[in-house]
Amino acid sequence: MKIAIASGKGGTGKTTVSTNLTSLLSEKSAVVLTDLDVEEPNSGLFISGEKICEVDKYKMIPEWEKDECILCGNCQKVCNFNAVMKLSKIIMVFPELCHGCYACSELCPTNSLPMKPKKMGELKHFKSGNLDFIESKLIIGEEQAVPLIKQTLDYVDENFPDKTIKIFDAPPGTSCPVIEATKDADLILLVTEPTPFGLHDLKLAVETMKALKKDIGVIINRFGIGDANVEEYCEENNIPIIAKIPNMRKIAEIYSNGELLYHKIPEVKAQLENIITFISEYQQENTL
Repeated sequence: MKIAIASGKGGTGKTTVSTNLTSLLSEKSAVVLTDLDVEEPNSGLFISGEKICEVDKYKMIPEWEKDECILCGNCQKVCNFNAVMKLSKIIMVFPELCHGCYACSELCPTNSLPMKPKKMGELKHFKSGNLDFIESKLIIGEEQAVPLIKQTLDYVDENFPDKTIKIFDAPPGTSCPVIEATKDADLILLVTEPTPFGLHDLKLAVETMKALKKDIGVIINRFGIGDANVEEYCEENNIPIIAKIPNMRKIAEIYSNGELLYHKIPEVKAQLENIITFISEYQQENTL
């Protein structure tokens, strides 16, 4: 089962839920946590283990070889992303814009744009007991998250059987990286907060997941601040609220020390157990 933990905005507590939920699940069964927020992964601040794999990840970028090039300009015409441009007697390639679609290379009549690997990031795999933790991170200056997210998901699929519970800490927002991180998930858990900003971005996330035809549940973090508008919205739209993590100063103190919460705060553990119950019931209903 694949479970993506997402949010319409950053800072709602997505990583807090992901790391604590995974760690609690690993006490009884095998589980994989994958940090797909490749621009700024931080699940590793809370999850430790023995590093068993570290690999560089590459994307394929065209490289102009001028000797055979006839400067026909076809490469510029077929590139939908403006990553290749013909300027007088040279062909310029902009790697930051390239999506690696191979169109310019495959349709070049003189094979003057062969695809070459360019490092975009790194993937690391850690293991601690029943818990496998995988994180990927873009190198400085790399702008496209989607190719690295895709390769990270491929790594998980290749190395772990279907019976393993897989939890994905998705990027924040509703843009392309979120779509890539959630498109193959069975269940989406949306973390929000009971504030006007939280509600606004929750609505965006809900609409995005509806477009992807995904089943969703909502987790309210910092419950007790703000207002009840998030609860009213979920009730009006038949969206289950599966957990309400309280707003407590002690949570912030423990979090700031890079420690997991449920070991020290019973209220948090109780809410995590609610999430586990919801996941278990969902899994049973969808495997009958």
